[in-house]
Amino acid sequence: MPAVNAEERAAAVAAAFDALRAGDPVGVPTDTVYGLAADAADTDAIEQLFELKQRPADRSIAVLVADVAAAASLVDLNEPARRLAEHFWPGPLTIVAASTPTAPAHLGTGSTIGVRLPGDDVMQAIAGPGPLAVTSANLHGGPTPSTAHGVAELFPTLNLIVDGGPRPGASSTVVDVTRASPVVLREGPISLDEILAVVRV
Repeated sequence: MPAVNAEERAAAVAAAFDALRAGDPVGVPTDTVYGLAADAADTDAIEQLFELKQRPADRSIAVLVADVAAAASLVDLNEPARRLAEHFWPGPLTIVAASTPTAPAHLGTGSTIGVRLPGDDVMQAIAGPGPLAVTSANLHGGPTPSTAHGVAELFPTLNLIVDGGPRPGASSTVVDVTRASPVVLREGPISLDEILAVVRV
């Protein structure tokens, strides 16, 4: 967050907790771009995210977690997934893996969920009580604002946006580890060559 002390940071995280528990979407600063977050267990709140973004309901949404254990409760971290998590997390890599039997059925599409541990202390703190469904803070197919002010202008109905300063980065790389060899579903800061180098060690 921009030039704030620990007390201000804690207050922002607490406000985000309260809003998420109340079922409200929250604008958040991830380590890549600004996002719209909802409690991953709250189907109504996730539906609000799709409505805000004007996004087709059949599109998947990533789940941000505070640690690897939280990811493992949602997806099967097979050997390739574990290697990638150990090497690139926290960081801009979303791992699409087979969902566990206990994972909420409304997350992901079909039998997979995309999970990520962000490299941002504020985002990890907000996700601490439980995984968050997070999508980039843009209208479907449009550019993502790089500042909290830009997010507020684009989504004036949001009650809370946590200001983390400029976030001009690219969206995370998305890799599917459910196949014989990892497949990049969305290009981002981490290349396929880097992924394969870790998986094939």
